[in-house]
Amino acid sequence: MNLEEKLKSAIAAGIEKLYGQKPDERRITFQKTNKDFEGDITMVVFPFTGISKKSPEQTANDIGNYLEENLAEVENFNVVKGFLNLVISSSFWLDFFNSATQKEHYGFAAANSGKTIMVEYSSPNTNKPLHLGHIRNNLLGYSVAEILKANGHKVIKVQVINDRGIHICKSMLAWQKWGNLPAGSQGGETPESSGMKGDKLVGKYYVEFDKHYKAEIAELVAKGLTKEEAEKQAPSIIEAQAMLLKWEAKDPEVYALWEKMNGWVYDGFDITYKNLGVDFDRLYYESETWLRGKEEVLKGLEQGIFIRKEGQSVWVDLTKDGLDEKVLLRSDGTTVYMTQDIGTAILRYRDFPELDRIVYTVGSEQEYHFKVLFLILQKLGFQWAKNCYHLSYGMVDLPSGKMKSREGTVVDADDLMEEMIATAKEISLEKGKGEDISEAEATELYRMIGMAALKYFILKVDPKKKMLFNPQESIDINGHTGPFIQYTHARISSLLRKADTFPSKTVNTSLLILSKEKELLKLIHQFPAVLKEAGDEYSPALLANYIYELAKEYNQFYHDFPVLKEADESKKNFRLQLTGITGKIIADSLKLLGIQAPDKM
Repeated sequence: MNLEEKLKSAIAAGIEKLYGQKPDERRITFQKTNKDFEGDITMVVFPFTGISKKSPEQTANDIGNYLEENLAEVENFNVVKGFLNLVISSSFWLDFFNSATQKEHYGFAAANSGKTIMVEYSSPNTNKPLHLGHIRNNLLGYSVAEILKANGHKVIKVQVINDRGIHICKSMLAWQKWGNLPAGSQGGETPESSGMKGDKLVGKYYVEFDKHYKAEIAELVAKGLTKEEAEKQAPSIIEAQAMLLKWEAKDPEVYALWEKMNGWVYDGFDITYKNLGVDFDRLYYESETWLRGKEEVLKGLEQGIFIRKEGQSVWVDLTKDGLDEKVLLRSDGTTVYMTQDIGTAILRYRDFPELDRIVYTVGSEQEYHFKVLFLILQKLGFQWAKNCYHLSYGMVDLPSGKMKSREGTVVDADDLMEEMIATAKEISLEKGKGEDISEAEATELYRMIGMAALKYFILKVDPKKKMLFNPQESIDINGHTGPFIQYTHARISSLLRKADTFPSKTVNTSLLILSKEKELLKLIHQFPAVLKEAGDEYSPALLANYIYELAKEYNQFYHDFPVLKEADESKKNFRLQLTGITGKIIADSLKLLGIQAPDKM
């Protein structure tokens, strides 16, 4: 039983004894004690004045006196209006501390929750390389998966690769038309002949298609067509739509080109994922799931769940559910994203029948899409659809504005990672860091710092919020950044190396602890609750901001108190143990965020 649970139980008993009425324990809430007052934890008394028939101050004093007399953990208390500030005994903190230091991964739950959760993230299109938006998606999904594992759940990390559709055909068609090498060469441009990563090469032709398409639209508009008419009648889009129909009919030539160009993209993605430090347990491909979705839609049509409109298109009418009508099959029989997502969801639950939930990590602009998807799945009779969850996150903007894939103005993921590492090197050399280690060690250190800056800056922001990514701000070693936390871990590692051995594995519980030491202990005590909340809320930001506060508090402690030079062996042992567990929590938490914790900086 943790501190809050003990307090709740004692307070409930006290209220019943004091006032003759058993309270609702759910109304017993705590908050951090205001820094202007003495105390370690504060109870809000206002909900119980109706039972006590007394003022908030009198009620708080009654409960405080009861706790001081009946609960050993409460050493003292003070009352400020309707707030009861409780001072927790040093012996409690030290007993807790001795227990925490014995655990290999303090704060982590045992791996037996009985829940199986699938987390989907990344889900790229094979017509372009990964960009800054994909980086937030991948880092968020990967970290959520790791945090859920730390909470004792079985986790399956997946991505669905959008490897088919009109957007893929646009890149293929552009490569066919404008991908020829200079005269005398055989075949079209390839990753080998161009020296480009495969995903970037294919993305180049997606941009090329858009340029030609826009020129055709402008020409048709000049001839008197409306913009909407021109968009439909432009030769390039008509050819791309014809190519999609050929692909769905498995035309040998089109299919072979599709396999070749997608192969280039997958090789490129693999490099980016490795550098980003994310992985997957299972891959799903829309080219394999779209037919299953189409079959389910046709079944739903037969059952009267869906309707057919003019032109033979198939729709679902959700107006009675407060939504609108949604097309599921176009009039030419081709599918849309919704159809493919229906098929993918069904396939996943058939592959993993033990699933309790699927978490879809997808940008907030798709919120409506997932409301529709989950509702359609329920109408098709899949009760597990109620347990599907859209982890919606805000878009990433830059000081220069929004990114646009078709115009080729995206911030490429590979380029951004290289830039962050280069910036880390530049700043480290300016500060004289990395000069006393080998070139290979320095190169690895710059990579660790640069990637920590990128990952932490993105993950410290609440997923629901839009964010502005600032590379220079993210790498400030004195700011609210990943490198600052890494530096704290390196400082701790250096101190522990110098200590060599600890005088004792346990701390004397009669030791008098000072206020700054207690503040650090209180933060350490909060770690399991923070980790659980981060898992429950699918929010790495809660964990990221917690370890920043922990690192900041430790640095203040380190500045104010001697550790190795402490003459009293009991105090020295305590401070070494305090240093050790702080470093372990920082390292474990950084790992859950996908960040490495260097021992030297």
